[in-house]
Amino acid sequence: MLLLHGWTVSADLNWCRVYAPLAERFRVIAWDHHGHGAHGLRYRRRFRLEHCADDAAALLRTVGIDRAAVVGYSMGGAIAQLLWRRHPHLVSALVLGASAMRFGQTFTERRDFALMRLATGPSVVLPGLSWRVAERIAERMTEAGSGAVGGSGASDFDRWAVEEVRAGDLQRLLQAGTAVGRFDSSGWIGGLDVPGAVLVGIGDSVVPTARQRQLAAALPRPFVAEFAGGHAAPVSDPELFLVALLAALDSVTDDRYDA
Repeated sequence: MLLLHGWTVSADLNWCRVYAPLAERFRVIAWDHHGHGAHGLRYRRRFRLEHCADDAAALLRTVGIDRAAVVGYSMGGAIAQLLWRRHPHLVSALVLGASAMRFGQTFTERRDFALMRLATGPSVVLPGLSWRVAERIAERMTEAGSGAVGGSGASDFDRWAVEEVRAGDLQRLLQAGTAVGRFDSSGWIGGLDVPGAVLVGIGDSVVPTARQRQLAAALPRPFVAEFAGGHAAPVSDPELFLVALLAALDSVTDDRYDA
């Protein structure tokens, strides 16, 4: 199983509270995308979701995995879709959590993505200002500002979560946000030819629930699992999220599935 995390966070921050139970049943591989976390690849070219999909494919080949069930959360769901499209022979199944075919649909969303494009330039000379811009947008778009990630108060987990985000490359994080705003798989994701599942957060205000259901409706014969929680559910409500995730994994890894 390959786990692909969401925008601004690291793999560990996104998945840390479900690693152990997943590892009891699967060989789990997770890594930080380009410019994310302390360990994400650092190369000079601009962040592109397509590059992240190619990086994931290279990772699978490097560790000797012929095919994997790919689980993508939020931005990771967009990368997972691209991984299937660009390297279909490596993908045995897709599980898309809190994700969409298009993320920038409303005026507010398009405005926030435009702000990220503007902030990319001064991020080199005015890093403090750009971090504030990025964090305000990220708070609104990831629920981090409401305490949804670590609970109320400045706990050790909260402080670690902030460190994980700030370990990323600021300019690449802003570019990643811009890339998410431009993503659109509506013209091709309906041709998915491997088992697919969608995890729908019914309390999600970041990627609206209707947007997640729209993605599910576009897939051929998807398994849909809903969970009560917001966008930060893998961390804030891991028990509820894990039940939905395991049900989805059972559905797409069932040998009886007739593709």
